[in-house]
Amino acid sequence: MLMRTDPFREIDRLTEQLLGTAHRPAVMHLDAYRDGDHFYAVFDLPGVDPDSIDCTVERNVLTVRAERRRPTGDDVELVAAERPMGTFTRQLFLGDTLDTDRLEAGYENGVLTLRIPVAERAKPRKVTVTAGGNGRRQLTA
Repeated sequence: MLMRTDPFREIDRLTEQLLGTAHRPAVMHLDAYRDGDHFYAVFDLPGVDPDSIDCTVERNVLTVRAERRRPTGDDVELVAAERPMGTFTRQLFLGDTLDTDRLEAGYENGVLTLRIPVAERAKPRKVTVTAGGNGRRQLTA
């Protein structure tokens, strides 16, 4: 059986209900970084059914939607309800330098990892410098 060890949690819960903050949307935490020729967005989604995760890209807006549900059934008795439940949504605005057509997504151990390649046109490239005569070229308007 679950034992409550925090006597002030009930006061916090009542305060949230009175102030109307008990049903505020939960945050979908993320890390985003570039590693070489790929951009990564990593989302914490513990307890989410992988089938409920939906990733879409429209133009340069990436939308991640996931749902966490409470256990249901005739024999289920809710003793404590502190984890956020429901639908979580997060949008990222991606730059033109990413190749969203080749986006890859994986979900493991409660973590959703999106891997997006950097577009070829955005990768650093070597520019050849040519010199004629004394290396100066006069431009005319």
